[in-house]
Amino acid sequence: MIICKLDCRSLATVTHNPRVSTPLRHDWTRQEIQKIYDSPLLDLVFRASSIHRQNHDPNKVQLCTLMNIKTGGCSEDCSYCSQSSRYSTPTTASRLVDIEPVIEAARKAKENGSTRFCMGAAWRDLAGRKRGFERILQMVREVRGMGMEVCTTLGMLSPEQAKQLKEAGLTAYNHNLDTSREFYPQVITTRSYDERLGTISAVRDAGISVCSGGILGLGESDQDRVGLIQEVANMPEHPESFPVNALVPIPGTPLEGNERVPHHTLLRTIATARVVLPGTIIRLAAGRDTLSESEQVMCFMAGANAIFTGEQMLTTPCSPWDEDKAMMGRWGLEGMQSFEQPSVARKEAALRPQNPRTVSELQAELS
Repeated sequence: MIICKLDCRSLATVTHNPRVSTPLRHDWTRQEIQKIYDSPLLDLVFRASSIHRQNHDPNKVQLCTLMNIKTGGCSEDCSYCSQSSRYSTPTTASRLVDIEPVIEAARKAKENGSTRFCMGAAWRDLAGRKRGFERILQMVREVRGMGMEVCTTLGMLSPEQAKQLKEAGLTAYNHNLDTSREFYPQVITTRSYDERLGTISAVRDAGISVCSGGILGLGESDQDRVGLIQEVANMPEHPESFPVNALVPIPGTPLEGNERVPHHTLLRTIATARVVLPGTIIRLAAGRDTLSESEQVMCFMAGANAIFTGEQMLTTPCSPWDEDKAMMGRWGLEGMQSFEQPSVARKEAALRPQNPRTVSELQAELS
């Protein structure tokens, strides 16, 4: 009986083994992913948690802070966004901020434990914004000089613009697909799905880590959530990070009356993404502040391992640093270091191929 109890206990315990990683696939079918998505939820969470522990330290969570460096006035018609000039919303348009406030915000984020600093500008693209782009390149250099990972989201990019961002030290570029190819025209008409994929290709080809995910609660079906996961899973490289946003309905936007996404839908999407994207960082993004602590912890159990923390998202609320650090402490979680994600460290080291460095050497240099 004692032996039986020990055996059962060992079977029920899944430990982190950094030497084991799940093979990556780029040929997923919709039917395969749908079968995973539709499996009993607790079975799915257990499967996802097991895969998560094989590929990541389950006690580590990446802390990211987001700053809106240019608010509103966007010409796009994204039906969820208060920054579109087509809708009457509480958001007021503003010019691109100066460099100093960005440096101050990044410094504050780092002091509070964030290791990735993200900057967003409400633009369709960078056409005709040469001086603004030069300022953003300097922002990237300054934040990167602090030893932080740097991410931007600036709309569509050309290959040359992506190359310039990489040379400035950009770690990652966020360009969400939002939803499935089929449902996408119901949400946005001013930018095609293929244009989004084109920007992602330019980013990837420049050696920048891709951050691309979606939004739940747009009116999409379960099949659309599966379609989104399939789209990113079958890219030439899995995205370094996959943000999962829960729609925050904003007055004045076409989706202002949409209902909150049920937690079980959020959890099922995260768990499915973890199974299909085993090495990718899965980020709990917009809407996290509406979740209870236990709901958030279930998301971590299912494979989420990054959050936005700080004072504000782009136009929606964000959980403050102190609350997040207290929550993490209660559950034995700790923040990742900068460049701890192996795929990010490899691309960072590739900036200086004449002096190859290990991940630990790179982290020591940046600390």
